[in-house]
Amino acid sequence: MFAVSAWVAAAALAQDVPALYEGADLKLGEKLIAENQCDACHIRNVGGDGNAIYRPAGRVNSLGLLRGQVEACNTTLNLGFFPEEVTSVAAVLNRDYYRFK
Repeated sequence: MFAVSAWVAAAALAQDVPALYEGADLKLGEKLIAENQCDACHIRNVGGDGNAIYRPAGRVNSLGLLRGQVEACNTTLNLGFFPEEVTSVAAVLNRDYYRFK
């Protein structure tokens, strides 16, 4: 059991994925972000290129809150993401914008 856990932890580090997002499908997260035009919604909400919505020191300041924010978008916009899809999207956002450990 320990060997498997150590291997999974090492794999997460190799992908630069925090343990909370372990097993996240980053390619799926990227696909969902593109298909659902998340950037267009962010541009409508904050203007510019939409990146101003990513404020690590603001309301979203942890891995759990980031996943919660993605779930809030999922619910509010009725996107129909399954829990593992929410996690995949959050993992991509963390990798690209937040970089929480």
